[in-house]
Amino acid sequence: MSRLIGLVLLLAALLYPFAVYFGMEHFAPWQFGLLLGSLWVARALFGARKPGSLWMAIGAITFCLLLALLDSQLLLRWYPVLISAFMLGLFGLSLKYGPPTVERLARLREPQLPAKAIVYTRQVTIVWCVFFLCNGLLAAALTLWAPLKWWMLYTGLISYGLMGLLFAIEWLMRQRVRGHP
Repeated sequence: MSRLIGLVLLLAALLYPFAVYFGMEHFAPWQFGLLLGSLWVARALFGARKPGSLWMAIGAITFCLLLALLDSQLLLRWYPVLISAFMLGLFGLSLKYGPPTVERLARLREPQLPAKAIVYTRQVTIVWCVFFLCNGLLAAALTLWAPLKWWMLYTGLISYGLMGLLFAIEWLMRQRVRGHP
C-alpha cells in the first residue's frame, strides 16, 4: 500500500503542471487542494516511516489546506516550488546529519564504498542541492512573473529534462571516477 501511495504521489507531482494548465477551466483550485491533500494524508497514514517524511507530509497537507481554503489560482502554481524545497531539505539535511543522500543510494548497490567514493557522493549531493535551490527559485520566479504556459513548460517538461541531464552527466563522471571507459 505504501509503495502504491508513493507511486501515485510521484505521478501526481509529474503531471501536476499539466493538470493545472489544462484543468483550471474545469476544476477550482480548492478541488486540486483536496485531491492532492488526500494523497498526502494517505502517505502520512500509510507511507513508510523515513526521516523527514512526516514533516514533508505536514508541510504538503498545510499547503493543500491553504489551497482549499483560499481557492487561489496563484497558489496552485507554488506546488513545484514546495517540492523543490522538500528535495533541497532532504538532500541538504543529509549533508549535515549524514550520510548524504547520494551515498545512501550508492550503498544500496555497493554496500562497501571506498573513501574516494564517499567524498564523491558528498560532492554529488551538494550539486543536487544547488540544482534544487536553482530549480525552486526559477519555479518561484515563473509563478510570480511569467504566463501560465511558461510555468507549465518549465515545471512540467524543462525541469525534468534538466534533472535527466544532471543524472546523465553524473553517470558519465562516475564512470570516469571509477576508471571505466
